[in-house]
Amino acid sequence: MEFPMKKNKFLLRGLLVASIFAFGTGAAHADLLKDIRDAKKIRIALDTGSPPYGFVGADLKPTGSDVETARLLAKGLGVELEIIQVTSPNRIPFLQSGKADIVVASLSVTPEREKVIDFSVPYAQILAVVAAPKDAKIASFADLKGVRVATTRGSNNDKVVTTGAPDAKIVRYDDDATLVTALVSGQADTIATSPAILTAILAKVPTKDLSTKFVMQSVPLGMGMRKDEPQFKAWVNDWITKNQTQLNELHKKFHGN
Repeated sequence: MEFPMKKNKFLLRGLLVASIFAFGTGAAHADLLKDIRDAKKIRIALDTGSPPYGFVGADLKPTGSDVETARLLAKGLGVELEIIQVTSPNRIPFLQSGKADIVVASLSVTPEREKVIDFSVPYAQILAVVAAPKDAKIASFADLKGVRVATTRGSNNDKVVTTGAPDAKIVRYDDDATLVTALVSGQADTIATSPAILTAILAKVPTKDLSTKFVMQSVPLGMGMRKDEPQFKAWVNDWITKNQTQLNELHKKFHGN
């Protein structure tokens, strides 16, 4: 009677080792690309309060360079697009918590972000600039000492101006739409932002005395994804590469360059 018991012990040990090996090598890891196709839907995090990347058009429907890029991405996958509304601070948290499958929301590629999420190959570029009244003597970070500078909380612009001008008085707004309102209403007159946001401000108030003073940084925009999804990342990278001409035209349509 002892032999079967020993045999069962060896069998159980073998199954345990096999299970540990499977989990350790990622054999049991979920395949997001397959899950998306099976669900026939992709949840894309978008900021519709950040024109011209995302905004609500005259027809009351979301549009913008990122929104239309997301529509093309969903079409390429052959699935329905579900827009997950985000703001700058919660773009990555929404991705990490599983509320979104991918982020397409003017997310600049930075070393800090690459530690916690994966990025696609760049699909566009974005500048980080400082703008102020035309007569303001601002030409570099050093000139921002003691100056009240408005920016969007959690954005790359926030990080760059905070690091570059530690003696500036940084005023942070929760999203780009609130930032634009603050500038339009006169709550601030110096801003660390993107050329697109500056254009949106001037479109609302053409007489606003604002101009770009200097470029803080030029960085690529990437689509943010959770780590350890190699199949999904490979598909997205291949799609961007194959559609780069169309993506460039889309960016030019909304940004003018």
